[in-house]
Amino acid sequence: MDNKNMQSEGASAPRRPRVRIQRTERAYSSVSRDNNREIRVQKSETQVERPEARGQRPNGYGKQPGGYNRSGNNGGYNRSGNNVGYSNRGGNNGGYRKTNGGYSQHPRTEGYNPNAKYSHKKQIEYKEYLEDPNAPLRLNKFLANAGVCSRREADEFIKAGVVTVNGHVVTELGTKVLRTDEVHFHDQLVNIEKKVYVLLNKPKDYVTTLDDPKSRKTVLDLVKNCCKERIYPVGRLDRNTTGVLLFTNDGELATKLAHPKYLKQKIYHAHLDKNCTTNDMRQLAEGIQLEDGEMHADAISYASDTDRKQVGIEIHSGKNRIVRRMFEALGYRVLKLDRVMYAGLTKKGLKRGDWRFLTQAEVAMLYMNTQN
Repeated sequence: MDNKNMQSEGASAPRRPRVRIQRTERAYSSVSRDNNREIRVQKSETQVERPEARGQRPNGYGKQPGGYNRSGNNGGYNRSGNNVGYSNRGGNNGGYRKTNGGYSQHPRTEGYNPNAKYSHKKQIEYKEYLEDPNAPLRLNKFLANAGVCSRREADEFIKAGVVTVNGHVVTELGTKVLRTDEVHFHDQLVNIEKKVYVLLNKPKDYVTTLDDPKSRKTVLDLVKNCCKERIYPVGRLDRNTTGVLLFTNDGELATKLAHPKYLKQKIYHAHLDKNCTTNDMRQLAEGIQLEDGEMHADAISYASDTDRKQVGIEIHSGKNRIVRRMFEALGYRVLKLDRVMYAGLTKKGLKRGDWRFLTQAEVAMLYMNTQN
């Protein structure tokens, strides 16, 4: 049969209908070599174990949402499954929650240099959050904000007649001045200092005080060279307690952060002398009676999947030695206590005894969380 006849026969034969197969999942190919022959094998993603199936997140390093070894979809210390945790918060999620774990990947900006060094110890000029910059303020507060002294000491200097306002000696307490007024202290012009915010990862054996009568090491020894402004710690940590400690010369913000009205979140990692029972954890969450009143944990859970002596506890109280006293009331002794979070600030990437300036975003967060 000639080629012409073959073509005519092929044209008259019915064609098989095409079947379009639409895959709902992406496929990828792998290549293997067998006896110098390249073989390409199509594999579907359904044959690959997804990161979600392994309890990992699609981005970052596969961390679960915030806190201590969380499982399931709950953040903080209110864990589900076989892990035990208790929370006094409403809803399904208790304790410290982060919406995204790990380190998210962001697109690099033009001119990005991965080898360039950025110092968190470079002082930042922060935006001021003033309700009314033209509002008058008390003279003792003006002197305190200028870094001259504390408000109590300023009252003594005012009564002594060493402070002048616009050329006139002022001795009356409660006198108010404007930010534009010329204030002299011992014939030297003083101005309100720029705001400074410093975060310290406090080590052991340092007391949180400005001046210790026993001549022990103070936390100010660790930050004394970070800036020329007069800064002081917000709240306090015991001598043997480590972790997050904030310093600032922003008196208004410091007062709000220390006030129980704003319920600032504090998370501690406690190492106990013996295993903590689930009944005692439940009791700490429900509340226990101390000598200065009832106290309860906002959330509590084991900080380790294998060591029941390690407990993560979240509170908002600023009472002295409150975490240690709560455990001591149930017969435990706290061997080591580390504050891992304070008002949304963490010590991530900060070595023990080291400090850094807050970012503008962190300062804005603090102000936002202390609004009435």
